[in-house]
Amino acid sequence: MADREDATLMVQLAQWGTSLGLQDATRTVFADDFDPEAATERDEAVSTLLVFGETIGTLTKNGLLDTDLVLDWLWVSGLWSRVGPAAVRARERLGVPQMYENFEALAARQ
Repeated sequence: MADREDATLMVQLAQWGTSLGLQDATRTVFADDFDPEAATERDEAVSTLLVFGETIGTLTKNGLLDTDLVLDWLWVSGLWSRVGPAAVRARERLGVPQMYENFEALAARQ
């Protein structure tokens, strides 16, 4: 169950997301002309969302942030649907199956 510590961390993560440019990145990947099948993890907007999503996924996986609170706050599955294909291709290209696995796992829970 979420508590005040979770809420404090969530606000800090929202502030960090703002400093990362999360709003611009989100607008980019949900634009009509964005193609998830052509995007790569090197695209600035995709990279921003992958880093943010993996951080959130790691915190929830390790019980440091309440998963239900995060899933109430963020549309994780929607974000993964837009940037996940680039993450999967990066895994295959680099031979690192663990890349962005916590983001993907959190998205699957939504």
